[in-house]
Amino acid sequence: MKTTLETPKKNLTPQLMDSIQYIKGVGPRRAELFKRLGINTVEDALTHLPRRYEDRGNLKKISQIKYGEIETISGIVKAAGINVTTRKRMKIFELVVGDGTGIITAKWFNQPYMKNVFKIGQKVILNGKVKMNNYYGYGAEIDNPEYEIIDDDSDVLLHTGRIVPIYPETSGITSRQIRVIMKTILDTHQSQINDYLPSNILEQNKLMPLSAAFSEIHFPSAEKDIGLLNSGRSEMHRRLAFDEFFFLELGLALRKKDMEKEKRDALKINGELTKQLIDSLPFKLTSAQVRVIDEIKGDLTSPHPMNRLIQGDVGCGKTVVALSAMLMAIENSFQTAIMAPTEILAEQHYLNIKSLINKLSLKVILLTSSRKDKEDIKAVENGEANIVIGTHALIQDDIRFKKLSLAVIDEQHKFGVMQRGAIKKKGYNPDILIMTATPIPRTLAMSVYGDLDISVIDELPPGRTPIKTMKFYKSHRPEAFKLVKKEILQGRQCYVIYPLIEESEKVDLKAATEMAEHIKKDIFPEYNLGLLHGRIKTEEKEKIMKDFKEGRINILVSTTVIEVGIDVPNASVMLIEHAERFGLAQLHQLRGRVGRGQYQSYCLLMAEYPLSDDAKRRLDIMVKTNNGFDIAEEDLNIRGPGEFFGTRQSGLPELKNANILRDVKILEAARKEAFEFIKKDPLLSMPEHISLKTVLKQKWLEKLEMGAIS
Repeated sequence: MKTTLETPKKNLTPQLMDSIQYIKGVGPRRAELFKRLGINTVEDALTHLPRRYEDRGNLKKISQIKYGEIETISGIVKAAGINVTTRKRMKIFELVVGDGTGIITAKWFNQPYMKNVFKIGQKVILNGKVKMNNYYGYGAEIDNPEYEIIDDDSDVLLHTGRIVPIYPETSGITSRQIRVIMKTILDTHQSQINDYLPSNILEQNKLMPLSAAFSEIHFPSAEKDIGLLNSGRSEMHRRLAFDEFFFLELGLALRKKDMEKEKRDALKINGELTKQLIDSLPFKLTSAQVRVIDEIKGDLTSPHPMNRLIQGDVGCGKTVVALSAMLMAIENSFQTAIMAPTEILAEQHYLNIKSLINKLSLKVILLTSSRKDKEDIKAVENGEANIVIGTHALIQDDIRFKKLSLAVIDEQHKFGVMQRGAIKKKGYNPDILIMTATPIPRTLAMSVYGDLDISVIDELPPGRTPIKTMKFYKSHRPEAFKLVKKEILQGRQCYVIYPLIEESEKVDLKAATEMAEHIKKDIFPEYNLGLLHGRIKTEEKEKIMKDFKEGRINILVSTTVIEVGIDVPNASVMLIEHAERFGLAQLHQLRGRVGRGQYQSYCLLMAEYPLSDDAKRRLDIMVKTNNGFDIAEEDLNIRGPGEFFGTRQSGLPELKNANILRDVKILEAARKEAFEFIKKDPLLSMPEHISLKTVLKQKWLEKLEMGAIS
């Protein structure tokens, strides 16, 4: 039975959910501009935090200011008017301000409307970079300064004379305008900002009130530490990060509780098929593989469906572990499935698994958008197909399983939670085994897969020699080819990887097909060369891979179709052309195709000069380490959590302000509190939790429906 969160009859914060257009100074036209910033409601505006802060509170006398420095001064308007430069016909509005110790000129270019802003005798504050007056050659000048007009009844400064927030902007909306609107929102709506977290959680974690956090994060008081503000580590940032993490983990805790309530018949396992598989392997399973298989066996023999994530480094043997689990289900006369994000990956699994179980008399079929054989679909429906491998095609309406008991989802981060739910609906509470060849840093796994049990295969097969990775620039290609030739002369084989299949007008990359001819004709005419890419039919790919594996091909030129699935112990060199164009995870996956035998292996990263800073960081970390978890941490640092997972990682509330890398301790504390909270009040039915339930519904309603997958 699924946890149900009934919508409270009264929404405690209706005005915070009102459209931003009804705030004074916004209106329909500006509301459209705010949409570009992801701001649709008043609450969205409140959570649109400053990207940085400037300290404009240190007021100086004009006689004390220094050229070249950003200064803040206060004075009286002595003169104002527009000059026109004769050379460029540019209209310059000039403002002369004095404070009794000196005068300074402020200038705005091609903004004649500024003459309507200022009047002689007004008190103003100016902030900007001071320079010598270019026209007269003496006296101080500030171009396009931030300014504030001080009225007699004004006791609040927004743009000068304080720590000033600088916001993410969009064309048509400036930080100055956002500050004015944010002040209006806080003046009119601050009383509606409810503290929905229980008081005991606030006290235990020393969290400031939410209303105060929003007020201070947008307009910090003078005593706040600007260093903490700019690093996102102020007490206000901490409160808002805790809230985001708490609701994320609360949703995951509810989802986990739902899954624990699900029932199904436990499997009876004698392990005969798994034993036959393991006995047929040309290698011995590692203790880590054995441990994870035992963990899976424990799940399968329980009365609750399995929901487990397997992660491990490249080459650690996740596929064999997943296949062992599938064979346990097949022993019980059930069907199994593997869903992969791309046709290439699905094909690789198909070829790999077929070769692993070729003596077990099981029917394995492949279903993708471009390969949907009617007989195969029929075999799925009547239960003949033991293992069904495919892409999103598996969750389409025309595919019906007779008895699906176990679904393996590969590279889950490339799917959304919706797809994970859809594959579950193809069976009756089937077991779900997720595996990823992209190691996920612990903090990210905790936040994204917090509802799953996690197994880590933290051991590589014995006898593996660490791969030596080297970076080459185009001018050093002869040296790289020399190393390739040396390995081939010793009986080894080589991969050469290219990013594209054929020439593209937009991207100046050498096509694999053209380079294959060049290598065959001009570089290594004496060796057998094969070409592999995504447009080759599956049967032909199978033949090429078999020829390479059996040593009939010395050099395999390929696109990234060999990223996974090929295990050729004799291949000792991988040369990756245009390595700067690949992401870290993909480079690590590609490198994992060598180093699978007893020989020293090499990964040669061929890059085009000059490199971007990020590309240089990626290649340098590849040269530095073979550890996939270290690489994943660096990848996360370079790209950030959102891009690390890609936009398709739907089904989770967006983290607008919390940062998984920076705020790991806050995440851990919020997770602990959320899971304890659900233990005590699993339906959020206590009266004191009604406002918290309201917020959870607003943030998680649709995603809970997608995520409960029961």
